[in-house]
Amino acid sequence: MHAWLYAQGIYSRKHLNAPVVSVGNLTVGGTGKTPMVLWLAERFLQEHKRVAILTRGYRGTGGTSDEVEMMKERLGDRVIFGVGPDRYQEGKRIEAEHPVNLFLLDDGFQHLELIRDVDIVLVDWSPLPSARLLLPAGSMREPLSALRRATAVVLTRVPSDSPGTAEIERIQKFAKVQTFCAETKLLGYRCVNCDEETPAAGEAVPPQPVFAFCGIGNPDAFFSDLQNWGVEVVGRKVFRDHHAYTAHDAKTLQEDAEQGGAKALLTTEKDIQNLKKLRFVKLPLYCCKIAIETRDGEALCALIKKKIRLRPGAAE
Repeated sequence: MHAWLYAQGIYSRKHLNAPVVSVGNLTVGGTGKTPMVLWLAERFLQEHKRVAILTRGYRGTGGTSDEVEMMKERLGDRVIFGVGPDRYQEGKRIEAEHPVNLFLLDDGFQHLELIRDVDIVLVDWSPLPSARLLLPAGSMREPLSALRRATAVVLTRVPSDSPGTAEIERIQKFAKVQTFCAETKLLGYRCVNCDEETPAAGEAVPPQPVFAFCGIGNPDAFFSDLQNWGVEVVGRKVFRDHHAYTAHDAKTLQEDAEQGGAKALLTTEKDIQNLKKLRFVKLPLYCCKIAIETRDGEALCALIKKKIRLRPGAAE
C-alpha cells in the first residue's frame, strides 16, 4: 500500500540535485547492505567522484551508529555522511555545504520519499523458509514482486562454486530484472585489545579455538562464514541487532569463553563499534574484516552509470 500511494502520486516524492543510488533489501535481516555500500563507494572514489552516503543511523545516537562508525573507519574523510531519518533534508544540507557527484542511499528501497536513479536490491542466496513470509510471520518487508521496482538484484552470500542459477530463475519469475551474484570475502582479522607491541597485534589470525558472538541482523550467516573460513568455534552467543554491549556482557562472554576452552573471542567489525568502551582482559578480542565481492562487478557499475546518464538534465 505504501509503495502504491507513492506510485499514484498521492504521496509526494523529493529529489536531490546529484544522482542517488539506493542499496536496500526486502527483509529485516542483514543481507550485506553495508559491505555493498562500501564496495560502491570505493568504486566511485577510484573514479575521483565526490561521494556522500545517506543513512538513517538505525538505533544510533548523536548522529551516528555502529554501521556509520564502521563505514567511517573504512572510508575516512573521503566521503561525506548524512545521518538521520530525513534523508532528503540531510542530502540538501550536504549539497548546500559540499560539491557532490553521487549519493549512496543506505537501506533505501522502502524509503520512497526520496527519488533515486538506481535501486539495487540485495537478496540472500540461502534464507530460512520463514524469510519468504511477510512480517510478522516471516522477515519479509515486502513480497518478491516488489523487485519490479529494482534496477538490479544482487544475490549475496552465493558460494564461490555455485552459479546461483535456481535463485536467479526464481527471481525472474517475479521480476525481469538484471541479477548479479556476490559472496562474502574475508579480508583478515584484527585484534582489538592486543598490545601494539605484541605479535598478536594488528592483522593477526586469532588463536584457535574461539568463542564467537555477534549482534547483527543475520547471525547465522556470520557463523556459517566462520565455518567456511575454517575457524574452530567452541561456543557462540547471539545478541539482538545493534546490541549495546554492557560491562556485564563483556564479563559473561569472557567467562563463557574460558569455560568452553576458547583461546580468543571473535566478533564482527560492526559489533566492535558497540564494544569500544568495554575492557576484555582475560582473552584477546578479534573481529573479522570482510568485504562483498560481486561477480561481473564491471557490468553492475556500467548499468549504474547508464541509468545515471539517462536521468533528466544529466550532463554527457
